[in-house]
Amino acid sequence: MSTQDRPPPPPGPVTTLASRGIQPRFSELVQSCRKLVMNRLAEHLTRLFGQVDDTLFECAEKAENNQVQTLFFDSMRDIRKQRPQIERTYHQRIAKNFEDFLSGKLKPETNTGDLNADHLQLLDNEEYEENLLVTNMVSRVKARCAQSLFALDQRLAVLNGGRKLGDDDNPFGPQAVALAFREALEPCPFPLRIKTILYMLFDQHVMLGMDSLYEALNQRLIQAGVLPNLKYSVQRSTSVPHPQSAAPGQAPPGQSPQQPQAGAPAGGPLDLSAAPPSDPGQLFSGLAALLGERRLHHGDAPLPGGTPSIASFAPRGATRTYSAAELLEALNRLQQQSAQDLASKLRQPQRVEGLKAELQEQLESHSHLPGQQKLPDYEADVIDLVGMLFDFILDDDNLADVYKTALSHLHTPYLKVALQDKALFTQHHHPARRLLNCMAQSGVLYAGEGEERGLLAKMHWVVERVVHGFSGDLLLFDSLLDEFNEYIGTLRHKVELREQRAVEAAKGRDKLLGARQQAVDVIGQLLAGRELPGMIQQFLELTWTDVLVFVLLRHGDRSNEWQRTVEVAEQLAWSGTPLDADGRARLQQMRIPMLEDLRKGLELLGGYHEDGIRRLLQDLVACQHAVQSQQPQVAARIQSPLPESKLGEMLGEDAELATSPRPATLSSSAQALMKELTQVEFGTWFEFIDGPDARPLKLSWYSPTTRNYMFVDHSGQRVAIVPITQLAQDMEQGLVRLVPPERSTPLVDRAMSAIYRVLQRFTGRTA
Repeated sequence: MSTQDRPPPPPGPVTTLASRGIQPRFSELVQSCRKLVMNRLAEHLTRLFGQVDDTLFECAEKAENNQVQTLFFDSMRDIRKQRPQIERTYHQRIAKNFEDFLSGKLKPETNTGDLNADHLQLLDNEEYEENLLVTNMVSRVKARCAQSLFALDQRLAVLNGGRKLGDDDNPFGPQAVALAFREALEPCPFPLRIKTILYMLFDQHVMLGMDSLYEALNQRLIQAGVLPNLKYSVQRSTSVPHPQSAAPGQAPPGQSPQQPQAGAPAGGPLDLSAAPPSDPGQLFSGLAALLGERRLHHGDAPLPGGTPSIASFAPRGATRTYSAAELLEALNRLQQQSAQDLASKLRQPQRVEGLKAELQEQLESHSHLPGQQKLPDYEADVIDLVGMLFDFILDDDNLADVYKTALSHLHTPYLKVALQDKALFTQHHHPARRLLNCMAQSGVLYAGEGEERGLLAKMHWVVERVVHGFSGDLLLFDSLLDEFNEYIGTLRHKVELREQRAVEAAKGRDKLLGARQQAVDVIGQLLAGRELPGMIQQFLELTWTDVLVFVLLRHGDRSNEWQRTVEVAEQLAWSGTPLDADGRARLQQMRIPMLEDLRKGLELLGGYHEDGIRRLLQDLVACQHAVQSQQPQVAARIQSPLPESKLGEMLGEDAELATSPRPATLSSSAQALMKELTQVEFGTWFEFIDGPDARPLKLSWYSPTTRNYMFVDHSGQRVAIVPITQLAQDMEQGLVRLVPPERSTPLVDRAMSAIYRVLQRFTGRTA
């Protein structure tokens, strides 16, 4: 940089590259750190944009109106167009921050006394909201990564000639990273609603990954000899919680197991008697404390669920502990054994107790101090926690046995992941956690008969890749997740198309049903209070009802055609009752036009030949003459075979819905359930109880006219159409129930919360 280009120095001592004294030996180190950061952030940003379309599509499906839905679909295209520019600006800003740090362009610390009120201006609402989104993201990272950020600031200060960095001067700090993304979005004309989604994805895919990035940077600086023995101390005046430095069951120095660790509320200790925390970091801290209590007071008892603790397999009186390397070698040997003939092993579940016994055998058989070694408490707690996770999977009622069996064979590699990276428990976005959740969710959603074989084969393929290929690189889980999601995307599309076809077909049949019901009601009113010969009554109830339906669908109920068809039905019903002389004379006059209209109606149905129509009409006339001649016995003997209802063939099993008796009265609770059912959204899952079995079905469509509910299975196939009255009664009797919302929670989250609750009871924290 030339002296002409350099900005004027601030008052006081000037900090330049030379005066800070960055030595040549640090040159390679700082470039190595820069490369590490740029590569990691590029990976995270790629994952963010890989999730944009799916997220916006889900938002579009739930949009409150067509205009908002169009916004989401248009934004997909706009973001794809803007993506290269956003990525380029983002990476340039990160690189510039680092260059400014190296060249001594540190921002002067802001003095609140220097602010001039005249220069302050009100922010518009959107800018305020955007500021808030960025500030919240940064605050969460600062709280979560307090220890590693403190250490990184101190070590970067060494490279900075000893000058302490301000709160937001760290070129890799959360403030710099978040503001770089905001700057990259500034030129893009995205509405705030879309920007909010992008910030949410940035938080999930970039900011939540800062933990491991800071740990990696610190490790690289430690290996280079930069403050290798640095100790972290918490400033009591701040509200930053203790960092995540404690292992499961172990408390940080000076802190009892009952006190908070990572993510615990700053205001006080975590209440282990309360409900499981929703934050995964707090949940993990609580599990660590509960496992510590179990080990102290119930060390010899089996774990909740009956599986023994790994500690119970250790030799009695063992005082020495295995090293982390010895444990990893034992797990590697177990994984190699699992990989042998894995395809045949996948037919049977891998039991947790058996795996623990095999692990202990591996440790003991390769121990240099046989009979004297045991696992450290931390490793034992992690092994027990992962074991309880896989016990939960094997007991999960949501999953079919074939999927449980497949997932159970991930136990050994996931033990390695948990011992290597506790973020498996503390971060929703951890790649191994996401892969396990995704496979379990797919097993629940797409377990229909038509999809089961293909999905199971894909799941087996993933398990085999993990067992054969995992050697510590978490990128394997990312690549497998991408490939599995691609398969699931195709499967989801097939299911959605099948369900869409089922809904369209149901809408068509429902229109027929509605017309059928209207026709049935009309004929029912005409027949009420009249005793007609069987011939005429059957003709009206079966054949002429179909004629009414077709006229209604073709012309509508306000047309002249509809009015005349109803009038003909009324005339025929009237003609089948005994009449006085005037009535018989009137019948004689209207018979010919009535028979002509009856002929037209029968021709409309298309199921009669000319001879058949003539014979049917002759039988109807003969029946009329018998009634008017006071010969009811003769009228009763007249029979004419009526063809199968064309409408009944079209409706299939749905024809029963139009003729099924309606309940005379509903109880107050059934009426309340009916009211609630009208508010239930499409996509809600119900369970239909049949003895000991419960079949989950999804509400796919509801007819506002016939008030029938259509349900599909996991494969998108239509399974049942149930009138709302019947559904309310079945729910009242316990034959149908809503699936609890927690069933849709990701597998690992459900498992960890369930383990937490069981450990609470086991340790006496709850009844």
